[in-house]
Amino acid sequence: MNTRAIMAIIRKDLKVAVQNRGVLLPIIILPLILFVVLPWVMAYVPSLANGSGTSMSNVDELLARMPVGLLRELRGYTQEQQLIVFMLVYMFAPMFLILPMMVSSVIAADSFAGEKERKTLEALLYTPTSDRDLFIAKLLGSWTAALTVAILGFILYAVMVNAAAWHSIHHIFFPNWMWIALVLWVSPAVAGLGLIVMVFVSVRAQGFQDAYQTGGLIVLPLLALMIGQISGVMYFSLAVVMITGVIIWLIDAVLLVLASKSFRRSELMTRL
Repeated sequence: MNTRAIMAIIRKDLKVAVQNRGVLLPIIILPLILFVVLPWVMAYVPSLANGSGTSMSNVDELLARMPVGLLRELRGYTQEQQLIVFMLVYMFAPMFLILPMMVSSVIAADSFAGEKERKTLEALLYTPTSDRDLFIAKLLGSWTAALTVAILGFILYAVMVNAAAWHSIHHIFFPNWMWIALVLWVSPAVAGLGLIVMVFVSVRAQGFQDAYQTGGLIVLPLLALMIGQISGVMYFSLAVVMITGVIIWLIDAVLLVLASKSFRRSELMTRL
């Protein structure tokens, strides 16, 4: 393994990604909306509802549909506090996973399809690196960037959640063990999933936008998890998060083997 060549390719990919507004803007705007704006909006929804005289009976109906385990974890909070904790801690959990998946997908799309669009892929394919080193470099750059953004986003979200909900809960309640497992165990797996899927898509796509739009369908399972939680079918407990992580890591392993076997620079050259 040529570590020096791998690091050079990673640095080059990240430098190009930072200089590309189409890549950089989503990575900046999405965390600001998810981790700064939404926590304050969701934390004040119950107060605004009470202040406007709106009935909270819908909240009772929502919580009544929730699994027994979640109701047990919300026990001890007032109705307003229960709604805040449910939205900020549990309902938001699958939404958080969109970030590492999106970041890895965007950078991977730019790394493969973007190079094809900029006419720089041919020069890269002729560099004296093995197929394996080139494949590892392309994966590691996107994966590392996705994890970095996810961890920084989690820290920002933790500060915003506790600050936004302080008016009602009056103590630090976030993060819990479920969220720590979500960030450290599931986020890397989700980033890997988005990355590997984008590798398959980008190799066949004509350009960055084409690859990004097609690969964006990968977020649909995360939206399904959020809908399942809102409907009361399941909730993000520590056990569910750990099992979800195992499943995604297994999918990653299978797709990684398939992607590594199909990644051949000779085939990429024929698609230029």
